[in-house]
Amino acid sequence: MSSPFVIVYGGSGALGSVAVRLFKQHMYQVINIDLSSNASADHSIAVPSSLQTLSEQSAFIADKVSVILNNRKVDAIVSVAGGWQGGNAASDDFIGSADKSIKQSVNTSLIAANLAARHLCPSGLLVLAGAAPALKGTPGMIGYGMAKAAVHHLVTSLAMPGSGVNGRVVGILPVTLDTEENRSAMPAADFSSWTPLTTVVEKIYMWLTSPAECESGKLYTITTENSLTKFE
Repeated sequence: MSSPFVIVYGGSGALGSVAVRLFKQHMYQVINIDLSSNASADHSIAVPSSLQTLSEQSAFIADKVSVILNNRKVDAIVSVAGGWQGGNAASDDFIGSADKSIKQSVNTSLIAANLAARHLCPSGLLVLAGAAPALKGTPGMIGYGMAKAAVHHLVTSLAMPGSGVNGRVVGILPVTLDTEENRSAMPAADFSSWTPLTTVVEKIYMWLTSPAECESGKLYTITTENSLTKFE
């Protein structure tokens, strides 16, 4: 019997790369979707930069995934594509940063949701990446907060009857992830309040393999204090 499949959207990024490695360690076949390939994945779908619209990207990805799966289902789709964008309404790049946030977070989450409707097994898990700060106003990063709030709404909607997705759907809402990029940008920060990437991915794997531990439709806020992480 062939190994089960998992899709990681954003599998070439910091958190996504850790997710790819962990699922490979647990004998899953991993499909990575990103702007670039990840050699650790079994299959990589590199989305060309020439595909600018949501419809173009979605059609390209859907075709590639369908060929790889060949009518098989996936156990999980973990969408962690994205990126931080700052700026208030008076910023010179306000519109541009907001547009980028929507493309990075909302568009990728919509494509992941569509893939789940087509390919996720009934007991499967769809994970979308929101952000804890977007639970309230974000005046210094309006476009980013707005995009993440939209992802929160998508999680809630997809978990409801009639959404078209039959599996479980959860949102992960970190505050600050402990990445090399964040450490370089904020070298004086308190790293004990940052969440390790492996902690997030191990929790996702636990949700996948222990369904009773996962509440569909829940937005899990991830907080770390004194190197102790909570999912609430």
